[in-house]
Amino acid sequence: MREINRILCPVDLSDVSRDAIAHAVLLASWYKAKITALHVRNPLVVPETDFRILGFGPPPVLTDDEVNDARAQVLACFGAAGADADVLIDSGRPAQQILERAKSLPADVVVIGTHGASGFEHLILGSVTEKVLRRATCPVLTVPPLARTTATLPFRRILCPLDFSESSIAALDFALSLAQQGDAGLTVLHVIEWLADEESLAGRPFAAPEYKRARERDALARLQRLIPDSISNACRTTTRLAHGKAYREILGIAAEDRSDLIVMGVHGRNPFDLMLFGSTTNQVVRRATCPVLTLRP
Repeated sequence: MREINRILCPVDLSDVSRDAIAHAVLLASWYKAKITALHVRNPLVVPETDFRILGFGPPPVLTDDEVNDARAQVLACFGAAGADADVLIDSGRPAQQILERAKSLPADVVVIGTHGASGFEHLILGSVTEKVLRRATCPVLTVPPLARTTATLPFRRILCPLDFSESSIAALDFALSLAQQGDAGLTVLHVIEWLADEESLAGRPFAAPEYKRARERDALARLQRLIPDSISNACRTTTRLAHGKAYREILGIAAEDRSDLIVMGVHGRNPFDLMLFGSTTNQVVRRATCPVLTLRP
């Protein structure tokens, strides 16, 4: 069973933050975890004789009144749940402060909202959530705006795409833990991507239908080995195969099943992965209408 002891929930005082708070509170109740709410003030720096401009030099030190005012606003966002939350007020660049706090606490998961009517579909390069997703070493749960989401709390239907990589195996472990904690149904999905439509298996030195069936048998066998009967019976797991472009199939099945949560891994830590945090994961997070939990091995 996965352990979650500390949840970091950045709060920017928007309605989107309130949606993320609800998810953080749910996770905290399941795992008996502590929530740290973080609000980052990024005040304008008035130009002085040394021509300092926004973004350069150390962030201004907040006054006691500013800290107390921000703390009160954060607690108002939490409502009754705020009584058990730790509240931190920082000054500086929000993404940088979130990442530093996630590391120093340390946080077992970051729960953060996504802004905009279309969520990540028109993601602005350099946004706070995008930077946290790219650079956080702990799992990150992104929560779309309430106006856009098709999910409900608590999670009843969890989808875990699996490509048998180390990161997706870690995601499966987390998904199984969540399913058991919330008595949820879990669908474990593997998508087989064939050659592009314009390519053909004709003339190749193997029989295409037999090859496809062998791929399917192998994938199903691997899925079943990863989910022992004891776990399968405990949280109602289903294994499923799909064919096509991975992110399209994941999003299509999530919509079809009305999934409340997608849990998936992100490959590697090389510069390309840090930029796109995995092409499939990137597309799913941008387009999903339910929260997405991403994690690295």
